[in-house]
Amino acid sequence: MTPVKKVCVITGGTSGIGLCTAQAMLEKGYTVYELSRRAEGAPGMKHIMADVTKEETLAAAVQEILKQEDHIDVLINNAGFGISGAVEFTKTEDAQHQLDVNFFGMVRMNRQVLPVMRRQCHGRIVNLSSVAGAIPIPFQAYYSASKAAINSYTMALANEVKPFGIQVCCVQPGDICTGFTAAREKNPEGDDVYGGRIARSVAGMERDEQNGMAPEKAGAFIAHVADKKSVRPINTIGLQYKFFCFLVKILPAKTLNWLVGLIYAK
Repeated sequence: MTPVKKVCVITGGTSGIGLCTAQAMLEKGYTVYELSRRAEGAPGMKHIMADVTKEETLAAAVQEILKQEDHIDVLINNAGFGISGAVEFTKTEDAQHQLDVNFFGMVRMNRQVLPVMRRQCHGRIVNLSSVAGAIPIPFQAYYSASKAAINSYTMALANEVKPFGIQVCCVQPGDICTGFTAAREKNPEGDDVYGGRIARSVAGMERDEQNGMAPEKAGAFIAHVADKKSVRPINTIGLQYKFFCFLVKILPAKTLNWLVGLIYAK
């Protein structure tokens, strides 16, 4: 009897960390379905056009997958983007869109897949967060907030669905060298009022990103988390960033925020 291949669904898997994660899952023997707004997917994957801000497209995508497969073993919520700028000068609709894609896009996708995993009595959901969710970055307040929300949601959901054999976790990357940096939606408004601090902060962050970890390494880590037998709720990529997240636990909030301000708010 031919073994049934495991099925992985990933959002935003056509570039950057998502693409490298999808390729790593292929190498582990999974059938990979990639959901994104792009017309074409990457070689080796089964591409379905969908938009995480439009629940009906996600529902249709999951139904299409279930016509081909009778199960979904892993869901990786990777779709997301970043905005930057001063809170004071960020339009409400821009802030809402940041949360709508990064946080509620994940929520919508999970809502479609959870019933499938509950019926089959097993599954793994991996939500892509960020070290910025644990260490909020000035002039990227809404991006940081979207990732902090993912962390809290993940831990709550993990306990809700554990009795159904579903494991839920998140992964916190740090600086990764991808096209994410160039795609960031930057709002320089108010930089003169803030003494050039917005531009300096974002430029420093982008230098760190361009000198960051290779996306292939991050993708391999995420795929390992997705495939391993048991996982902790929050998983951080890289020793440097694990150390930073350790500092969050031991330092007073005032001290931690002062240190972050020295780096990104001068």
